[in-house]
Amino acid sequence: MEMAQLEYFSKVVQEKSFSKAADRVFRTQPAVSIAIRRLEEEIGLPLLDRTQKTPVLTDAGKVVYDYAQRILALRDQVGEAIAELQSLKRGLVRVGANESTSLYLLPELILAFREKHPEVKVEIFRHVSNRLPREVLDRNVDFALMASEPADRDLEAFPVLKDELILIMSPKHPLATRPSVKIKELGNESFIAHNVTSGSRMKVIEAFARQHTPLNIALELATIETIKRFVQKRVGLAFVPRMCVKEELERGVLVSVPVRGLTHNRILWAAHRRGSNFSPAAAAFLKILKEHTNSL
Repeated sequence: MEMAQLEYFSKVVQEKSFSKAADRVFRTQPAVSIAIRRLEEEIGLPLLDRTQKTPVLTDAGKVVYDYAQRILALRDQVGEAIAELQSLKRGLVRVGANESTSLYLLPELILAFREKHPEVKVEIFRHVSNRLPREVLDRNVDFALMASEPADRDLEAFPVLKDELILIMSPKHPLATRPSVKIKELGNESFIAHNVTSGSRMKVIEAFARQHTPLNIALELATIETIKRFVQKRVGLAFVPRMCVKEELERGVLVSVPVRGLTHNRILWAAHRRGSNFSPAAAAFLKILKEHTNSL
């Protein structure tokens, strides 16, 4: 059973004429007649009573005509849906990111994307950084934003943000007015840390170890947001990415003091499967990511 056969059959029923139906489908009358005859042979029953002046549906023809209308309508809907995807009137983009990127980088990217494509849906999946490459490779997400360049050759990545690790404290802390501090001056301080192992955390540990200074982690918390609140309450100091505290530094509820001998600049990367055949929506999001890269 072919789509063309169902279309020709439907047009004959609607036009009540083989010749008019042939004109509607831009075929000759014999071609339409042959197609319907083959459809009847495949089904095993006549679909039209041809003894009348105009073709009349048989009982089998009524059943086939009903299903033909549904099938042809679905075909048209598929075409409309594809056209909407191509014109970005619909679509879906799936992005994976860790906590800090989800909260502090993605909102800016998504706002820029939705200004251009408000009808495309964006889904955000939060994962720890070391899980993100696998999510991309398993096709669970189209893109992943991560704190290090992925090593897998099946992934392609490019930088989307340059950031730095900074020391934050309450503006009421005795060190808050200092232009800078040495690592050795932090040996008696209590620190609040993220309970997820990361490259940034290792850089801090290594820097303190080189200065033979204890790093007193008194509290480990699950989110950057909670860490910021505890620092504001003077529970301790913390090292966090600058992008995570930009708003608090501007409002003056937190203070950043440079640490001599401890500088850690980091790059956030966007990754996708190498050689991906992007959907129109994903291709449009990739363009937004590239534009953000060009602004670095």
